[in-house]
Amino acid sequence: MARVRQERAEITRQAILDGAAVAFDACGFEGTSLSDVVRHAGVTKGALYFHFQSKEALARTLMGEQYRQVAEGVPAIVDPGVQTVIDLTHRMAHALRTDIRIRAGIRLVIELGSFTQPDPEPYNVWIDTCRDCLGAAQERGDVLAARDVYELSTLLVGAFTGIQVTSHVRTGREDLHARVFDLWDFLLPGMVPAERIPLFDPSGSPECRAELGLPAPDSLGVAVG
Repeated sequence: MARVRQERAEITRQAILDGAAVAFDACGFEGTSLSDVVRHAGVTKGALYFHFQSKEALARTLMGEQYRQVAEGVPAIVDPGVQTVIDLTHRMAHALRTDIRIRAGIRLVIELGSFTQPDPEPYNVWIDTCRDCLGAAQERGDVLAARDVYELSTLLVGAFTGIQVTSHVRTGREDLHARVFDLWDFLLPGMVPAERIPLFDPSGSPECRAELGLPAPDSLGVAVG
């Protein structure tokens, strides 16, 4: 019976997170009430308060979904490098278009000013992940020795954040993969030795494109070659 109760509690918790994601994605932190979450989740307020003590606790849990995306996007980081980071940005772009929890979490991160104490941790996790991958790439000559990989990673995370917001406003993120391609097409010549640039595909590796169901580069609305 205890196991059954635990399973039911977890089902309820997941329903609350799904409902919160719908509400936060639509209206942001300030525009969402706990009544909105309850309505979208199909649970009672008592059930909500059993799992989450506040709206901020709900928001921070959804923001933490990005850590899951990092972990799934770079399995154990077995082959860290430039293409790994390119693929990771396309995986995040795909998640923003298909996973409402990721979408809500990103919106909440951008709205950190809504909280009394803004939390830089979501950005720092992404920056550190990119730094680790690009540091390994630099050691084998795939990133210019003169480049500071931490500063490069900070730039990359900031650029991706701005690109996805602009894509959301302009096209509902329909062109997000094309804009990520552009980001790397412009960035690679400034970070990778010229003779090694052909080793990396701004549209994502063939394995990444197959996994995400992405079209060939010439179908992304970008110039190739």
